[in-house]
Amino acid sequence: MCLAVPGRVLGVEERDGTRMATVDFGGVVKEVCLEYLPDLEVGEYAIVHVGFALQRLDEESARRTLELFENLGMLQEEFGDPWEQAAQAASAARLGGEEPAREVRR
Repeated sequence: MCLAVPGRVLGVEERDGTRMATVDFGGVVKEVCLEYLPDLEVGEYAIVHVGFALQRLDEESARRTLELFENLGMLQEEFGDPWEQAAQAASAARLGGEEPAREVRR
């Protein structure tokens, strides 16, 4: 599932003509494009979807949403390590008697 997640801007810089930010999503830090919100500043919050900051958000709303996502396990689903998630899914499938899906190479 792809979520629009609130995050706090930790730093802003221009890279190859594109305004980028380092954003904290409740402990997970990612790089985000600021082209849709070019005046977003350090310390402000924004809703981010697929690597783009889309809308400014107040701090209280951001904190409540991050807390809700964390309680529902959605932050781990959205930002967790994909290798770890695949290993857990394969392990669960084996425990349930199912064979894990295998990649077909051509």
